Amino acid sequence: MNLHKVIQNHVEIAVVRFCPGELLITDTQSALDLMMSVKYQTGATSVILSKQAVAEQFFILRNGTTGEILQKWINYGMKAAFWGDYSHYTSKPLQNFIRESNRGRDFFFVSTEEEALEKLSA
Repeated sequence: MNLHKVIQNHVEIAVVRFCPGELLITDTQSALDLMMSVKYQTGATSVILSKQAVAEQFFILRNGTTGEILQKWINYGMKAAFWGDYSHYTSKPLQNFIRESNRGRDFFFVSTEEEALEKLSA
């Protein structure tokens, strides 16, 4: 994993680069570890991450992992934008969750890294 900080519209945002096949978020603890690494290494409280670095179980809402992770990140003041292709997910609850998240101010699920940067710096 490689982190670098971008400043856009006076907002510090960490951009996470990873090796293909490397999963950075597999459970709640790995998500907390990533968040603390971002804060410690960059000082940023917003992070951009490819959805390919997130285990598929994150996108299965019924197991509770997603809610647990996002709640912990909110408690620590972390915002995130996950970019990638979400079109193959057919779960109505997940589609609704993504839509509602994108209406909020803390977590976004977008198509491109550029769109993620725009959302977090708005």
